[in-house]
Amino acid sequence: MSTNNTPVYKELAGKVAVITGAGRHQGLGEAMAKRLASEGVKVVITDIGKASGSHMPENAIGSQSEMQQIVDEIRQDGGEAECFVCNMLEASDIEAAAKFAVDTYGSLDIWVNNAGIGYIMNAIVDMPDDDWDAVLGVNLRGVFLGTKYAARVMLKHGIKGKIINIGSQASKSAFAHASAYTASKHGVVGLTRVAAMELGEHGINVNTICPNHVTTGLGAWQNSHFSDVTGKGYEKYMADMRARIPMGRPGLQQDIAKACAFLCSNEAGYITGECMNVSGGEEYH
Repeated sequence: MSTNNTPVYKELAGKVAVITGAGRHQGLGEAMAKRLASEGVKVVITDIGKASGSHMPENAIGSQSEMQQIVDEIRQDGGEAECFVCNMLEASDIEAAAKFAVDTYGSLDIWVNNAGIGYIMNAIVDMPDDDWDAVLGVNLRGVFLGTKYAARVMLKHGIKGKIINIGSQASKSAFAHASAYTASKHGVVGLTRVAAMELGEHGINVNTICPNHVTTGLGAWQNSHFSDVTGKGYEKYMADMRARIPMGRPGLQQDIAKACAFLCSNEAGYITGECMNVSGGEEYH
């Protein structure tokens, strides 16, 4: 939640948001959920709830108990929150999450497509076909489904809502050994632009936030993985990362949460179809 727990965008009070993939502590989803809750938004946190095969192992997903812990923390700070188990590969789950928000809180004003797989990385020649399918399935198809079912609810109820996709620096630039991830995040840019064109006349804003590296739980794994892949070792890898960022540090969860709150606010009412870099100057196109 915001540091002083004082709302910045008072018009957000009473709005209803679904944030996908928000069931892990230290994740971007948790940070965005808590920041929106601090603005008076009623939040529905979704995650897959339990491990599901080799592509969604226990250490990479938000469990039902962890989702509930985050909900409890929001409530303890005076916010309103619920959790809902949702597999982003299942259209029926996503449609049900949108319905749950309306049934529980009476509206669906904000949908944040945050769920993603960023822990399956390999060189193209070594990547199993099913690994590629898993990454594209969650990171791109899941964003399509989230956008589709959120927009359907907003259109049905005449809601001038906000759809926010979480992209990446990899939405703009290529990264070796991350072909599926990079392809999926590039795809989110195209999907965002088309959705903004189609939904703009209905007053629905669609934007993407493109962070550079953030050391979430997933980010810590990426640091270790790419330290090994590049042969640099951890200290050299992290030093090189800081050196190429003009502001001298990787991103923080709160950097993304602040951008999310802004894009949900009236201040961003004329912004749509944008893929906004939040990268300390590392990504500039």
